[in-house]
Amino acid sequence: MYELAKKALKLAEEAGAEEAEIYYFSNHSTGVNFKKDSLENAKDRFSEGLGIRAIVNGAVGFASTNSARELENAVKIAVAEARVRENDPDWVSLPSNGKYPEVSGIFDKKVEALELEECIGYAVELVDGTKAIPGTLPTSGGFTRSRSRRLILNTNGIEVEEKSTAVSGFVDVITINGDTSTAYDFAVSRSLDIDFFALGKNASDLALKSREGIKIEPQKTDVIFHPFAFSDILDDALAPSLDADNVQKGRSGLIDKLGEEVAVPELCLYDDGLVEAGIETAASDDEGVPSQHTTVIKNGVLETYLYDSYTAGKAGVKSTGNGSRSSYTSPPSVGLRNFVIDYPQEDIIANTASGIFVTTIIGAHTANSISGDFSVEARNAFTIKDGALDKPIKSLMISGNAFELLKNITGAGFDIRKVGGIITPSIRVSGMSVIG
Repeated sequence: MYELAKKALKLAEEAGAEEAEIYYFSNHSTGVNFKKDSLENAKDRFSEGLGIRAIVNGAVGFASTNSARELENAVKIAVAEARVRENDPDWVSLPSNGKYPEVSGIFDKKVEALELEECIGYAVELVDGTKAIPGTLPTSGGFTRSRSRRLILNTNGIEVEEKSTAVSGFVDVITINGDTSTAYDFAVSRSLDIDFFALGKNASDLALKSREGIKIEPQKTDVIFHPFAFSDILDDALAPSLDADNVQKGRSGLIDKLGEEVAVPELCLYDDGLVEAGIETAASDDEGVPSQHTTVIKNGVLETYLYDSYTAGKAGVKSTGNGSRSSYTSPPSVGLRNFVIDYPQEDIIANTASGIFVTTIIGAHTANSISGDFSVEARNAFTIKDGALDKPIKSLMISGNAFELLKNITGAGFDIRKVGGIITPSIRVSGMSVIG
């Protein structure tokens, strides 16, 4: 594949591109899914392709292909598109060669070598875990293994190639006796260090504890957000305002806030492409900029936005290594790497006299990413009384503002979890508006 990518780069230059970039990505995944307590299917998927960016007179063209036979045509399309597009005055250049850091924990030979029978075995562990506590039935879930390879080349000397692996497990359960309640659990990792039996057991235990929920009166109270719930709020209501592209286009609630206190003094937020075994860890971002540790909020003060090469050039700053692609079929844009929440940890439930604990939420995607306002439905929520979870809550809506939330954080638990690219413990926030 390296030789094919080099060929594409040469073809782009011969066609008249002043700069060119080749992004290759392949992924081989094995997924085993179940419904109720029976295996539904097992699928093996393989995808690979190339994305080509070509620059002519400050205009950028893009094309992609999943066929080596169409490579020359795809290159011609990218260059032709650049020729007919208007010059972009904000375009500076593609990244140039840099020194790449060593990263660890993103590739596991055992994951790469997994056979289908072993994948099925891990899915069965999820189901068996749900049966450890009688009274529930798994409704859906599954195990997924993936192995990926990425190669980035450009005419400015960028050459970076990397392999990675990942496994994940998910299970959704429902109670089968008495009051109906549901719950789920999931985990993702770069290696085989997930206890899949425990995932199933935890989901069943949570569903059973959530039965016979009570109604509560509208109030303002302390709310502890489990990592699942807090990561959703961060991803949908806060992260878009840290995207430099949104800042530059006036679509951020953090415009002109650099150097200002936007959170409680104890809070630090980092974007870190170097986290050991992080889901978004790699030697570089998706356009070849070396990965780095970026302090976004330090002691409550906003230090920086997140940049890819284009937005960094437009702002006259260096990229923070946040060029991200959803696929080889799209050019890069700004995206989170490993987003780490750092706040002094404690036994957060034991140190909460009264309040509410929320495991998951629904509706975070409807948040207004400019104002930060959100209104979500809480699932598997419990009242807190005298430092312990007390009674399940039947129905609960929580409304608030992501920017105000940062100023009202009062605690963090020891239960740090990797929820995709967000790494966070449970977080306690004061004065949240809840409606039963």
